[in-house]
Amino acid sequence: SAILLAAQITGKGDSVRREAMTQNVLYYGDNLDILREHIKDESVDLIYLDPPFNSNQDYNVLFAEHDGSRSSAQVSAFKDTWRWDQAAAKAFRDVVEVGGRVSETMQALRRILDSTDMLAYLSMMAPRLVELKRTLKATGSIYLHCDSTASHYLKLLMDAVFGPVNFRNEIIWKRKYGKAGPTNRFGRCTDSLLYYVKTDQAVLQTQYRASDPNYIRKFFRFVEPDGRKYRIDNLASPSPRPNLTYTYKGYKPPKKGWAISKEKMALWDKEGRLHFPSSKSGRIQRKRYLDELEGEEVQNLWDDILPISSQAAERLGYPTQKPEALLERIINASSEKGDVVLDPFCGCGTTVAVAQRLKRKWIGIDITHLAVSLMKHRLQSSFGRRVKYEVIGEPKDMAGAAELAQSNPYQFQWWALGLVGARPVEQKKGADKGVDGKLFFHDDIEGGKTKQIVLSVKSGHVAVSHLRDLRGVIDREEAEIGVLISIEEPTRAMVTEAANSGFYESSWGSHPRLQILTVSELFAGKEIDYPPSQEVNVTFKKAPKVKTKRIDNGSLEFDESD
Repeated sequence: SAILLAAQITGKGDSVRREAMTQNVLYYGDNLDILREHIKDESVDLIYLDPPFNSNQDYNVLFAEHDGSRSSAQVSAFKDTWRWDQAAAKAFRDVVEVGGRVSETMQALRRILDSTDMLAYLSMMAPRLVELKRTLKATGSIYLHCDSTASHYLKLLMDAVFGPVNFRNEIIWKRKYGKAGPTNRFGRCTDSLLYYVKTDQAVLQTQYRASDPNYIRKFFRFVEPDGRKYRIDNLASPSPRPNLTYTYKGYKPPKKGWAISKEKMALWDKEGRLHFPSSKSGRIQRKRYLDELEGEEVQNLWDDILPISSQAAERLGYPTQKPEALLERIINASSEKGDVVLDPFCGCGTTVAVAQRLKRKWIGIDITHLAVSLMKHRLQSSFGRRVKYEVIGEPKDMAGAAELAQSNPYQFQWWALGLVGARPVEQKKGADKGVDGKLFFHDDIEGGKTKQIVLSVKSGHVAVSHLRDLRGVIDREEAEIGVLISIEEPTRAMVTEAANSGFYESSWGSHPRLQILTVSELFAGKEIDYPPSQEVNVTFKKAPKVKTKRIDNGSLEFDESD
């Protein structure tokens, strides 16, 4: 890995073969490995990353109860805790041995930080930033989202990777209303976005925000007979313009001349865009109409994008979820339709969802199957069958499933639950582990009482005792159906036990109360037998559905969200 990193830092890695994946791909896995193995050199137009901040916290996915209340059911998404250990020491060594600016910066940071957890975090980030730079086109931009915990160190690291001359802004986003902190510290209510470009070829599209109402009241004081509001603005040239020094309708020019030609002055006069004072000693001024005002140009203070409230339609319960408006501004500013947007710490998929809505191609990477499952559900909820993408890194066959089950049972559990659209539940220490996941449904057209299915996932050997335990869980949880997902084939005794457990009756017919689904059956397309999930599954909170409108050639075009 050190050799490959060296090749990338010195620009000699072009001969390293990589798979070019440039359109709508979700990757499961470590983003460093994915970047090195799959993302082609200079194939990405825009990168947004919201890496963990070394906040020393555990983050849980929070699910809403089916009645809309906050749920006690949650599952750990990731631990934002970094430790200086053998792996961190190796990552630091690999970066340092390459040499160059990144190596020198990391060595300087070690002299400041010593062998601390913060240095472990920066040692994780350094090679990833190097790889991200490699993937960017010459016209590309990158936005690194961080808070004050590590922003100053990350800026030094970004300077080392991208060069100080390619730093453009530290954007301050007011993410919440501050609360009083400890007596020796002000409350923290902002995050930072470190905005860099690959080269001077990068272009930033001007963005606008709503104008300040006080500004409108103060300056747009004039009204046309038809009710159209306007303000008057100076038409004088800021520098001497002898060729634009002329008298118009008896009004003498400013000392340095007019800002426009006599021909344009006549045109604006004809269009009613000039304000003539009553006295000829006054100065002609330009009319600026309120209905033509695009708004204020966006600067580096973003205090107009609200955080996601507890009642927001787009809130999905994922920790650190960012509002779509934030990503919309970034994507509109630094990319165009058809460009490729990459998010290497994808979480619940806000970046890919907004990129899809804005007609960009996208690449999302996350290291947990839980996040990948949430992203897939979000894309399905928002776009239905209109969105086409590939998932790489998930098991595609029994060999892959068996490998995942053996190497990481929790990831296997999340992946298996995702196959049937179920959500995981919290596994508290010492608690009964009979329930790994839940799935909710309504069994009548008008909704009615929400019913539930409890699921147990087994990554190893299974026996009839597991089914008997699940039957007890059904009774305890007052569930309608129980499902055992197994990587092994069930024994004859298990099949008999399930068959003797009776049925749940609904308007759609009879559904076995106790069901066994093997991973091989799931690969073959078999599903849980319960009332139609595409109509009544209420397991996850759905993302807002994106509207469509039909254009002349009959194709679909995405519009605003519901």
